[in-house]
Amino acid sequence: MKICGIDPGIHGALAIVAINDSIAPQLLDVLDVPVIGSGAKERVNTVLIWDWFAHHNPDHALIERADSMPKQGVASTFKYARAVGSLETVVACRDIPYSIIEPAVWKKFHHLRGGDKEASRQRALQLFPTARTWFARKLDHQRAEAALIALTPVPGVLPKATLVEHVESVA
Repeated sequence: MKICGIDPGIHGALAIVAINDSIAPQLLDVLDVPVIGSGAKERVNTVLIWDWFAHHNPDHALIERADSMPKQGVASTFKYARAVGSLETVVACRDIPYSIIEPAVWKKFHHLRGGDKEASRQRALQLFPTARTWFARKLDHQRAEAALIALTPVPGVLPKATLVEHVESVA
């Protein structure tokens, strides 16, 4: 089963994870949310995401629930919401079944607390040690979060994956 995890937003990411009963989950691909335009006119490049989905053909998508953030300006909130809506629309138009998942749910499943982005990146490196290049920079936390979202079990939809942690030191 191929699951797409989506960390939404104009600077978010998408990840495709293959989950099979007999082996550890495998990270197949990641994609930083592609954008066109710049500044106030920056928006999601839905055509590239459409094509990426056509290439990977995921069985289900898990999209993190998006909310405005405290002290975020009106223009920033609108830009973020527009990006989230674009991502959800492409998933729906590709006819990919999807679930909206609360940030607290996937973070609890992965034993993460609060908004520590680096902890998410380190967790992804533990679970996907062969995917180091996708999580090499501290700025790659959105990719890590998309991969972790994809691994979160959803009752009635996705089984609980067998996670194999690699306890080596990751930098």
